Amino acid sequence: MIEVRNVTKKYGKFYAVRNISFEVADGEIVGFLGKNGAGKSTTMNMITGFIEPTSGSILVNGFNIDTKPNKVKKQIGYMPEGTPLYYELTVKEFINYMAQLRGVPRKERKEAVKKAIEVTGLQTVQNNLTKFLSRGYKQRVSFAGAIVGEPDILILDEPTVGLDPKQVVEIRELIKSFGKTHTIFISSHILSEIGQICDKVIIIDNGEIIAVDTPENLEKETRETFTYSITVDDAEGKLPSIKDSIPEINEVISDSVNEDGSKKYTITTKSNEDIRRSISSEISKLGIMMLEIKSVDTSLEDAFIKLVENRKEYSMREMRKMQYDKEIEELREEDRRNREERALKKEAKKEAKERKKAEKEAKKDNKSKEGGEK
Repeated sequence: MIEVRNVTKKYGKFYAVRNISFEVADGEIVGFLGKNGAGKSTTMNMITGFIEPTSGSILVNGFNIDTKPNKVKKQIGYMPEGTPLYYELTVKEFINYMAQLRGVPRKERKEAVKKAIEVTGLQTVQNNLTKFLSRGYKQRVSFAGAIVGEPDILILDEPTVGLDPKQVVEIRELIKSFGKTHTIFISSHILSEIGQICDKVIIIDNGEIIAVDTPENLEKETRETFTYSITVDDAEGKLPSIKDSIPEINEVISDSVNEDGSKKYTITTKSNEDIRRSISSEISKLGIMMLEIKSVDTSLEDAFIKLVENRKEYSMREMRKMQYDKEIEELREEDRRNREERALKKEAKKEAKERKKAEKEAKKDNKSKEGGEK
């Protein structure tokens, strides 16, 4: 499990990330999305311990990266962007070196390296120098270096960048296979890929977390209108006339004519409600046979663009002022909590004093009663 709590990374006056918090639960595959410069790599580098946060805390499987860095690094397999390999090493030598860095015991190392090579399909090139490999094989070597020793958590930064479609599918399937037994935190510019393999998506923009949800929910929440793809038997071309009887329809577009003579249309609407029943009813009234009607789903790319583009772009001066105002508000909140705590302590002290006084008086009364009875 990864826990990022109120983490800020600051370079001089520039905030790479500002007060971000999120969790990646055990066994989840979580996508980390953002534009270039949004703070993705900075966040990943802080989680893996390559750079330190300015403030806040990061826990990996309960270990704090600041106080237990070696414990944290043993939990994580990291595949950085750009496949930085040692080109003077063979594939096997590189993976063995990564196993040493992760602290895999010597007696277990040979078997761990062998397993990583087999899982990533590198048997035929294991004795080749990494500099002579294709881009796809280099990605596999980098992935093998991340999984050697079977760490609980895999952090993958742009694992499919620069690959051809076949190689993308191969690496994607490899990642999905590890998602059954590992926690995976992955960044990628290929949003369709994230939508296919991830349980949850975290979107960061200008150093701030702006959305955390499933790909499906993000797509639904950002959908503003419905679009439909319709296939009908419409020899007379009457279907576009339904626009006159259904006010929610914005446009009816003729797409193509199929080999069997059926026609395909796209209907765009002004409504965020599903109006397929109304469309079906009007088509029936026109005596048109409907063969298929389906909603054209909003993609994760659409959701991402809407979430990011709707955010105002701030100048550095405005961002510094916002951060200053935020810090002042946090200080005020801390001062308020401290005052409340002092007031509670004072009240508790007063109550304790009154209780002791009452107990003392009660003892005194009991002694007086006992003296009177004698």
